[in-house]
Amino acid sequence: MTLAKGIFAGRKISGHHRIQISLRDPSQLFNSMDPSPFHERDLDHDAEEFIESWVSEYHRHELVKLVIHLQECPQTEDQRHYIEKAIHNYFAYKARLNKLEFNRLMRVGRMSLGIGFLFLSACLIASKFIGQFSSSHPFILLRESLTIAGTVAMWRPMEIYLYEWWPLRRRGQIFEKMSKMPVELHVGSRGNKML
Repeated sequence: MTLAKGIFAGRKISGHHRIQISLRDPSQLFNSMDPSPFHERDLDHDAEEFIESWVSEYHRHELVKLVIHLQECPQTEDQRHYIEKAIHNYFAYKARLNKLEFNRLMRVGRMSLGIGFLFLSACLIASKFIGQFSSSHPFILLRESLTIAGTVAMWRPMEIYLYEWWPLRRRGQIFEKMSKMPVELHVGSRGNKML
């Protein structure tokens, strides 16, 4: 699906930022290769990327509404409800995956911090011990090398705890927000409201 022809910019109306997509029919919104029941289907990659990029533009506390303009009407009211439910289910699933990834990252951070701290301690103890033997150049070089090696061992946990966790957390908050955002359907050229 090419979304570029059928996209409108986000606008703030009645307290909500509106993200608008124009499609021929609802099937364009979903991955055609996904065999799951309709309300559990994955979104089309382009649609997901478009919605996520627009929602990311706004602060996490600002309200966002997804407005879908359709040329063809879904056949039943149930189908209309399933579109909103499918969008919410998909982003709730992405939020759960993100939470698992965040928890895994924190677990790796704790393990690497423990390993790094033990290795750094061992290097500093060995460096101090070597420093008591001699002040010749080879011993000074070995002592400094151990100090550097211990410091390098702390690189990964510091990277996780200083830089890696917060973009992941922010993305999870965006998925949470999208899993609850209101969805409206408008059908035909006059844009009759359906949801």
